[in-house]
Formats: sequence, structure tokens, C-alpha cells
Amino acid sequence: MKKWVVMAALAAKWITGYGQSTPAPYGALPSQSQLNWHEMEMYCIIHFGVDTYTNKEWGYGDEDPKLVNPAKFDAIQIVGAAKAGGFKGVVVVAKHHDGLCLWPTQTTEHNISKSNWRKGKGDIVKEYQLACEKLRMQLGLYCSPWDRNSAYYGQAKYVDIYRSQLKELYTRYGKLFISWHDGANGGDGFYGGTREVRKIDRTTYYGWPQTWAITRKLQPDAALFGDVGPDVRWVGNEEGHAGETCWATYDPQAPDAGKKPANGYTKYELGIEGTRHGKHWMPAECDVSLRPGWFYHASQNSQVKSPYELLDLYYKSVGRGAGLDLGLSPNQQGLLDTEDVQSLQQFGRLLKQTFAVNLAAGAKVEASNVRGNNSSKFGPQYLLDAGRYSYWATDDDVKTPELIFNLKGIRTFNVIRLRENIKLGQRIENFAVDVYYNGEWKQIAAATSIGANRLIRLPRNVTAAKVRLRITGSPVCIALSDFGLYKEPAHLTAPVISRSREGAIIITTSAPVSAIHYTLNGSEPTLQSPVYTSSFQMPDGGTVKAIAVDGTQQSELATATLGLSKAAWHILSTEQLTTGRRPENAIDETNSLWSTLQADTTKGFAPAQLSIDLGKAENISAFTYLPRQDKSVAGLVDRYAFLVSTNGKEWQQVATGEFSNIKANPIEQTVALQQPVTARYIQFKALHVIAGNGATAAEIGLITKK
Repeated sequence: MKKWVVMAALAAKWITGYGQSTPAPYGALPSQSQLNWHEMEMYCIIHFGVDTYTNKEWGYGDEDPKLVNPAKFDAIQIVGAAKAGGFKGVVVVAKHHDGLCLWPTQTTEHNISKSNWRKGKGDIVKEYQLACEKLRMQLGLYCSPWDRNSAYYGQAKYVDIYRSQLKELYTRYGKLFISWHDGANGGDGFYGGTREVRKIDRTTYYGWPQTWAITRKLQPDAALFGDVGPDVRWVGNEEGHAGETCWATYDPQAPDAGKKPANGYTKYELGIEGTRHGKHWMPAECDVSLRPGWFYHASQNSQVKSPYELLDLYYKSVGRGAGLDLGLSPNQQGLLDTEDVQSLQQFGRLLKQTFAVNLAAGAKVEASNVRGNNSSKFGPQYLLDAGRYSYWATDDDVKTPELIFNLKGIRTFNVIRLRENIKLGQRIENFAVDVYYNGEWKQIAAATSIGANRLIRLPRNVTAAKVRLRITGSPVCIALSDFGLYKEPAHLTAPVISRSREGAIIITTSAPVSAIHYTLNGSEPTLQSPVYTSSFQMPDGGTVKAIAVDGTQQSELATATLGLSKAAWHILSTEQLTTGRRPENAIDETNSLWSTLQADTTKGFAPAQLSIDLGKAENISAFTYLPRQDKSVAGLVDRYAFLVSTNGKEWQQVATGEFSNIKANPIEQTVALQQPVTARYIQFKALHVIAGNGATAAEIGLITKK
């Protein structure tokens, strides 16, 4: 009897101690819907509605649905452009904060059936569903919890309405991969004509546990996105990037029994990095728009992100284990502009070109350890196959192993990819990569978290025949599923166009080139366009486009839309003391800071204003406000007034309003006047700020029409 006991013990030791069994999972683990989300890597969120026609980012709620009439709306064109970019799905904004539902809902009269589009018989959400099915793309939906139109917002009845809207969306439009929610909450709005401010407690008002239970029941395969989950978290910025270290695990999780933090609360540092050893698997979504704003604005046509800008965001989001959610903005015709489509197509081609060939394929791999010495089950060959979850594993007590890849000849690469089998958790904390050069190993890269994906973009090409991977930190044994070496195509960086305080237009490049060609008439430069040799003036502003050329290589297009030159401007008065941040900083073209923040933090906010003498009368059609760019929200203006004067004494207010979403997306704000005005003096008033007891501005500018 003792003999059998001893043999059983030895067998158990052989299985567990020598690693024949699958490694024990480590920490929080992803659900099936989260695995699908990780495998998608990228998707797009589509903003279209009344804001497309009013040139706003957030509608007030009183907009007439008849504004919405996209005569050429083509969901196939929009979804097809996303697919061409390599994106695997789209999230349709079915209702934004203005409350207009883009489907014929029974919950409110404020819906697409009240528009003239399709003679009131159209359903924008349905057309996106059909386009996704035809193009084999996945569909997600966002229905804003904040509704500036509903008379019932702030009352319990509205929550019932909101849940009914979700039920309609979840039962009419097929299978969803994600149900997208943000923490948008009350403020001023139309609210059925009351035109008042309504505040709610966003931790309790929407009843997230009960609301999300609807999703779990009707769309069980959909991941739930919220500021802090519960399935996918917000990265904490709208710039499209995660942290260099980014954990898929996170604390806390929403909903949390109605207690803070709940949906609508995230700390930038937590969202961007995650929580090592967090209790919940909650990877980060990195949202960013293809244009500066989320909705279409004609003034941003020249500011569409280039293919290489998108590639850079891909490395900083997907390449750090997060997901990339790119905003698309159909125009008033219901189509993506040509610039948007071309950028997506070129980005998709660039991705395919970069990752088409794994230069490590076919390598002979030497592992310092294989779990249980069982190469058929846990061998390093699984790092080079096509399976996302087949993997190389080590014995339980081997946490810092090494691999040597003897490549099939000399290879030149500039991108390294690693993936873990996340079905067993996120395990590795540190690693390094070396190449064998002149008889010795030389480190070329090191990084921290891996998780679902880790891409390292090397600063220069590396040529080698032998590569070594060293795992330098892990609390448990290794379960690595992928190792790849890739070659991103060589390219020239686009030129940088800037303007000095004296009004000089300057075009520079990061490295010497043969020539820079530019245009000033809106056309794209060619090799026959003028060659930039020295700075020049554009007193009235305009659009400058430029390309760099070096031999047979040509850079991407650089575009800058410039307002009125500030060479003759000077500050008239500020009517307020500042704390060392001079008012001249707001017109110096360097993004330095004007600030009226008071040193005594016990003092409340004091409205601030900035008066400027333009030097001569100008015909003004719009003004711009560039918020501070240092990630601080202190003094960030969200309500403004703009005044003009012909003599600097009597002032006429020509614009007032809000800068919507400026906290999450602090981009330059362009405010078009109802009609152009002629004035020599302008005054910018900060009526309210996001935080702090004063106002700040990086730049104030003007757009003029002669």
C-alpha cells in the first residue's frame, strides 16, 4: 500500500514540479468578450448628428431635428473606410448629449423620424448594422446617458427612458461587440424648454448595476466600456496613447455598490498605466479622433491625422496592450471627406506592409528552459506559429529564462512584437532584447508590461543573424505566445510649419533633406511647386502645405492653417493682475501661458479678460482659443464671451458660449461669428473655468476674410 502512495506522490511531483501540467493562471483573467476585444485591437467610433450642422462638439438640446439631412449618407463608404484602415469594427453614436436619437425610437419625439432625411422613414443605426454585416465588421453602440433635450433629465423617469432606449438598441440591431458608456453628467441644457442647470450624482443616478444588467442579459457577448469599466476602462486622455507601462488589470471597478469611484471617475495615472496585481481584468481603451474634434468641422479639413501619425498612435496604444478607438466624423452629406478616407487607406496599407512578414519566422530557437522538458506541448516553436494562445512555458520556478533566435540568415528589422497567453493572466513584468554583434551580445531594447500585445519601435534599423530575448522580471513562470521581428518602411518625416511672433512663416525638418516644396493656395505641393529657401510673411493668414524630398523619397504632407498675423498686436489691458504669466504670452505664437490664477488658493474664481489692439482695423470672421497644453486643467476656460471695438472704449459682444469637452480634449477652439465684423480691438472674456480661481490661455488668435 505504501508503494502505491509513494508512486502517486512521485507522479504528482513529476506533473507539477516538472511542469507537465498547464501553468496555473495568474491574477485576474479576461472573459470571452474581453478576449474578442483584445483580438480586434482597433475599432472606430462614429460621431454624426446635429453638431455636424451647428459646428459644435456638444449640442445644447434645442436643435431642430430637421437640421439633420445627410443627402448622400452611405454607411458602406464610412464602414468600408474603417475596414481599409485595418479596423475590425465601429461604435455608432446612436445618441449624443443633445439627445437626438438616430433611430426611430418610441421613447422620445426627438429622433431621426422628425428629420427630413429619407422623408422621416430613415434609420441611421440600422444602415450601419447592415453595412457591418455586409463588410464583416463588428458593431458597437453608444447611447449618451446625459440628455440635454429631455424634460425628465435629473428625475427617476429619465433613467427609465434611458434604459428603454438601451433595450431598443440591444434588441433591434443584431450582435454587439461593445456597449460604450461614458460618465457624462448633468449641466446646463434645454431640458424641454426650461433652459436650466441640472446636477445629478453620477455615481448613483444612472443606477449602473441595474442599467448594465440589461446589457448582460440582452447582449451577453458585448464588453462594457466605462470610465472605470467594468470590462474596458478609459485610458484617461483623448490623445490615443497608453502608458509605457500598461497593465490590463485595474482597481477599482465600476459599478461599486453606488460608491465612488463609479462610472465617470478615473485618475489619469491609473487609467494610463493600470494597476499591477489589480483585482479586475479591465484593459484600457485609447480614444482619439482622426480630426482634432469628434464631430465634423470644415475648419479642420487640413488637420486630418496622417498615416504615420496613426501608426505612431498604434504603437502607443495597441502596442502597449491597449485598444485604439479612432473617431470618424462624417460630413453634412453623410460621407467621410476624401482626406479622411485616404489617410485611413494609407494607414491600412502601411500596417499590412509593416507586419506582412515576420523576419523571425523559420528561426532555430534555443530555450534555457521548457516546462517539464515537454517541447511538444510547451516548446518555443509556438512563439513563431499563427496561434495567438499557443505558447512557450517554463517550469514553475523558472521566472527569468532566455531565448536565442538563430535567424535564417542576416535580417534587418526595426519593430519587435511580443504577446503573452493572456488566458493565463498578465505575468511578465520586465524583459530585454539583445543582438549578437562583433562576437558579443548588445542590448537594443527593454520594456515592462507585455500582456495582449507589446510593440517596440526601434529608433533605427538593426541588422543581425542572432537575437536574444531575456525575461528579467516575473512573479511566476512564463507563458509567452508570440515573438516577431518586423520592418517598418523607411519614410521621411513631414516638415513642421510654424510662425514667429514677428509673423515669419518658417518650415523646418528634423533631418537634412534635398528640398522642401510648398504651396499657399490650398493645393497639394509637387516637385514643381516653389522650393522653400527662407521664411516669408502671410499677414492675413491662410493655408500652407509642404512636403520634404530627399532623393527618391517624399514625405507625408504637412498642413498648417494660420490665422491673422500677430506682428502688429499688443496688449491693451488685462484689467487684472497676473501671477507671473504675462498677458503677452497669449499672442507670442509659442504656446507659452497667460494666467490669472491667484496664488491664494482660498480665493474663488475671478472672471478674467484680455484686451488686444490689433494695430489696425480687421474684418474678423472667427476667433480661436488654444487652451494650455501641459495637461493641467487649472484655468481651462469652458465658458467665454468675445467682444470687439473700433476705439478701445465702447465694446460690442459678438459671441458667447461654451467650449465643450475641453477638459478631455484640450484642442484649439475655433468660434465662427454669426457674421464678420470690422474692428481694431478685441476682448476675450473667461466667464467660467474647469478648475482654479483664474483663467489661462496658450494662444488667442483671429481668422479674417478680406
